[in-house]
Amino acid sequence: MKIGDWFLYVVECSDGTLYTGVTTDVIRRLREHNSPAKGAKYTRSRRPVNLIYHTDFSSQTTACKAEAKFKKLSRKQKLEVINESR
Repeated sequence: MKIGDWFLYVVECSDGTLYTGVTTDVIRRLREHNSPAKGAKYTRSRRPVNLIYHTDFSSQTTACKAEAKFKKLSRKQKLEVINESR
């Protein structure tokens, strides 16, 4: 990872739900989601979470726009995007 890169990431929670976010460090963010002291409120009660998708962007703005667009997709569409990347 290069400094300044932004990533859209998707984790699958222990209850099978998907959580999407943006970060500059996917590994750090995954650790935070699984740690007792940090992570998003949504994932705190749904641990452990597993990284199932990530893609990089040149700026925070483009990553956030992609996140907003991704979040509007249905679960089926999200899984299709994820599976196409594998």
